[in-house]
Amino acid sequence: MTHRHDVALMRLVAQRVVGPPHATPEDAVGHLLAVQAQDLPGSITSVALRTSARSSDAVRSAFDDGRIVRTWPMRGTLHTLRAEDVRWPLDLLAAGPMRQMARRRVELGLDDATLARARDLLTGALDDGGALTRAEVLALWGEHGISTAGGHGYHLLAHLAHVQLICLGPTRGKDQAFVLVDAWAPGARRLEPDEALGELALRFFRSHGPATVADLARWSGLPRGDVRRGIAAAGDALATLEVDGVDHLLDPEVPDLTARFRAEARGVHLLPGFDEIVLGYADRSATVPPEFADAIVPGGNGVFRPTVLHDGVAVGTWRRGKRRSDPPVTVEPFTELAPEVAAAVDERFAALP
Repeated sequence: MTHRHDVALMRLVAQRVVGPPHATPEDAVGHLLAVQAQDLPGSITSVALRTSARSSDAVRSAFDDGRIVRTWPMRGTLHTLRAEDVRWPLDLLAAGPMRQMARRRVELGLDDATLARARDLLTGALDDGGALTRAEVLALWGEHGISTAGGHGYHLLAHLAHVQLICLGPTRGKDQAFVLVDAWAPGARRLEPDEALGELALRFFRSHGPATVADLARWSGLPRGDVRRGIAAAGDALATLEVDGVDHLLDPEVPDLTARFRAEARGVHLLPGFDEIVLGYADRSATVPPEFADAIVPGGNGVFRPTVLHDGVAVGTWRRGKRRSDPPVTVEPFTELAPEVAAAVDERFAALP
């Protein structure tokens, strides 16, 4: 019988927060398939933490070189993906969010003619390798009489990403620029539905396991029946562990890797907000004690705070100092931290990408 504490440690290894790091940012992103990325700086740190160089600059270079991109592949939420994976997850997962967006367009008063005009203007501006930041795109539309106020601009951008016209590519200082998918990721793959379900299941459980059918259903937004079809398509490439009477799927190599890197996994780790270790599961209780969940997502507002882990479990949240007089890092512990844990937080913060 596998215990929930072991699940937390194995997930750290499966996601490569500990254990053998990935050689490149695109390898780290490809392993996870999609990395939650509403917050660009935090998502860059999440990727860098899983690489041997642990370099945020290397992640930005991967965006600038077209090896990784950001878009809305599932649940209407921004994620980072390898450029070659920018199409097939949208083919598989975007239908539900697009139905919701269609209803929202009615509320916003956006008609098909406006969508088409916005698309034509942006396509023309991005032809021949063009790239525009969000502010520049909104200014372009505004100059041509398309209102971007009241959520109109964001909706138009998200819609054009969902239909795979655009994605976010090269960085521009603290921002990121929109580019045409055809030009930026010409080698992006398309998969047949059953093949896509199998690849989704295989890559999710290899990178996030031990995890359940419910975890992948929540992560992807797919019905559980489709998740089970994907698991069947993955065949015997996944192992199964029973935890509290529930089957969890995972990469067969993860238990042995966890045994090798158990001491590292039990140490102190700082994760940025929205990291996949916390966000990648329907049931987060292995890592986040339920009684402290509100401290990570205050009031259930959808904003996930950066998290301190010790022995695989969240023990507090942390934040950077904003002023020179502030300490570099401040921790809000859930309970009193042992002195050695508090000291390790400072060391981990100093080494953050």
